[in-house]
Amino acid sequence: MGNSRPVMVGVMGDSATGKTTLTQGIEQLLGPERVISICIDDYHKYNRTQRKEHNVTPLHPSANYMDIMEQHLKLLAEGKPILKPVYNHSKGDFDAPVYTTPAEYVIIDGLLAYTTKEMREVFDIRIFLDPSEDLRRRWKVVRDTTKRGYTPEQVIADLEVREPDSAAFIRPQRAYADTIVRFYPAENQEATPQADQFLNVKLTMTGNLQHPDFSKVVTQPDGAKGVRLYNGRESGKVAEFVEIAGNITTEKALKLEHYILEELKLTGHDPEKELGLYTSGQMSGRSHPLALTQLFIAYHLLRARHRVGTHN
Repeated sequence: MGNSRPVMVGVMGDSATGKTTLTQGIEQLLGPERVISICIDDYHKYNRTQRKEHNVTPLHPSANYMDIMEQHLKLLAEGKPILKPVYNHSKGDFDAPVYTTPAEYVIIDGLLAYTTKEMREVFDIRIFLDPSEDLRRRWKVVRDTTKRGYTPEQVIADLEVREPDSAAFIRPQRAYADTIVRFYPAENQEATPQADQFLNVKLTMTGNLQHPDFSKVVTQPDGAKGVRLYNGRESGKVAEFVEIAGNITTEKALKLEHYILEELKLTGHDPEKELGLYTSGQMSGRSHPLALTQLFIAYHLLRARHRVGTHN
């Protein structure tokens, strides 16, 4: 990393919004040795049993060490190591803390890292994942029953208990993101893991972020099929929007994927093997809209790396 500070990237969203799936492809693209991912949910104050005793959800700031979270984010942004706590979601308890040194890119994912102004200012890029609620709930049921030992009934009951805190503390952070990623099914689309590869995605970008120049590709005769770029407003701010259709053809999607890789000078990568990969329970798949979203975000990370290097 040299004398340059790391690029700090936030990937926030409610439970089971696809944060890990999104960041895995980005890590692969930029190189695992250049990226470290840190889950901010490791800063929970209570284990699963204690939360029940205190009648509090992990989404509530009072159930997390927010002061230590803020301190550690600032240290990482300065290129300094931290002794990071570790929350084991499978056990619902804590493991031993881990000495963690920042890499060239530090991806912070979790629930609450945009809660305070001091934490928000740490990030060069703030992403918020905002899938349709029916989709998120299905993803959470699948994940928590296959990986965390819950029954479907327990997951659904937990979702209802968490809803007030989701509304009060998680969803309001959307307003502080400069990139909002929303996956959603097409009308009448079957709600199954197999259908996830055909989910639509809408990217909303505010602030100084600009998407790659797709004009050469999108304005071709078939350009209107699959990708739509337009300007507008989001929460009163000027925004750029990118919509990628879930039924985009493989030919069209691969043309765009290779185009962005060339723009990023990352032509040694094979998008079909590295990007758009996801798992849902016991099933694995690949989604072109997910791959293109990962490429968009990688594009912004590389631009941020250039800005940070210029200012050092």
